[in-house]
Amino acid sequence: MMCLHDHTSAPALPANLPRRGILASAAALAGISVATIAAQIGGAPAAHAAERPSGPNYHGSPLTHPALIIEGGTIVDPKTGEAVEDGVLVLDGGKVAAVGTRDATRKAVAAVAGRAQVLNATGRWVLPGLIDVHVHANAFADARAILQGGATSVRSGSSSFYQDVALAALPGWAPGVSPRMTPAGLFISPELGDSLLADPDLAPLATLTSGVKDPADLAYLTRINLKRGAQVIKTRANPRAGLPEQDPRELVYNQEQLSAVVKAANGAGVLCHAYSAEGIDGAVRAGVRSIEHGVFVTEGTIAEMARRGTYFTPTMDAITSMAASANPILAARGQEYTPILQAAVRAAHEAGVTIVAGTDSFGTDVTPIGTEARLLAEAGLSPLEALQSATVHAARLLGLGDDGGRLVRGGFADAIVVDTDPLADASALEKVSAVVAQGAVVRNEL
Repeated sequence: MMCLHDHTSAPALPANLPRRGILASAAALAGISVATIAAQIGGAPAAHAAERPSGPNYHGSPLTHPALIIEGGTIVDPKTGEAVEDGVLVLDGGKVAAVGTRDATRKAVAAVAGRAQVLNATGRWVLPGLIDVHVHANAFADARAILQGGATSVRSGSSSFYQDVALAALPGWAPGVSPRMTPAGLFISPELGDSLLADPDLAPLATLTSGVKDPADLAYLTRINLKRGAQVIKTRANPRAGLPEQDPRELVYNQEQLSAVVKAANGAGVLCHAYSAEGIDGAVRAGVRSIEHGVFVTEGTIAEMARRGTYFTPTMDAITSMAASANPILAARGQEYTPILQAAVRAAHEAGVTIVAGTDSFGTDVTPIGTEARLLAEAGLSPLEALQSATVHAARLLGLGDDGGRLVRGGFADAIVVDTDPLADASALEKVSAVVAQGAVVRNEL
């Protein structure tokens, strides 16, 4: 195995890396024209930026968030399970201005009267925007599809050319164009393929005939991701289950290699794709923040996850849906893995491991986050616990604070309206009739 760098002499990245036109580059790679971008953003005003863009069409006008009132619905707090009937939610300036009873919100309603859009949610339930902690979004169309399903915040499971870093910048400029994104950058994996073209600093890795495997090279790639704007790091212990030619129980990276990634991440959470008992255990002991998939997790590793506070993202739909595949190998895996994963979720939950909802959606093939919550409930979580997996628990994993995943004064202006009671039936989260992201209405079927 060839090692590009050693531990003591790995080259330092440039101190002042040039800011590239990330949005334009990602758009070009996806075949999107500048005119298409403008059309999809819909002429939203630009925001103040730390570095003002230059160009004849930039005017630097302040970002404006529309005022919005959602009234008449039952407002649910996922943290406590408490609900306010005939409640009112007031959004203004990209934040929650008020939430509660009609009396409690009367002043806030009066303050936006005449300029606020009003949505009547009578007979429905109002919730914070949901959070999907595992998606692969590479284009505007991907972001739109995620929003339509009710996820207003997401964690990337990696992208091909740092498109997720570009998507993360959009909410500050054009509300409602993209979910709030926690980007991961490139997948820390042995074979990068064309992703090596994402940045010139990746070119030296092309000389590695056996791929990116040495701990020093893994650390180098991790640092490049962080320099390019990744806020979390995605790596793997095993191959993919969704490719019939791969064996998801083989080991890709061992504990030593994964430890190198975690150390280089320097506090950024590491999410690790893992299936086999050995792979999951090595990842947990290496210090990853969350285990993705985790089908063959053992009782001993579950205990270690509980001790360390490691999160568990089972990606239920990604696993169970294989059972319906036309490919016999994938169908067999789906049928075998489903009951094992359901049992793993129950065991982890009972042991005190925090379960979070992630769909592993890719591109425009998006599973609504509500479907993942329903499947978690079918595996043993209560409806409230399933809701928490896609709100307050996911928010804590993403570092959104104690108020993340809730509708509280000063919180994010992200909300959804569902047609049935989510505290009685987790499938209610699949029945989304309105979505508000960053104060902008992106779906309205009320």
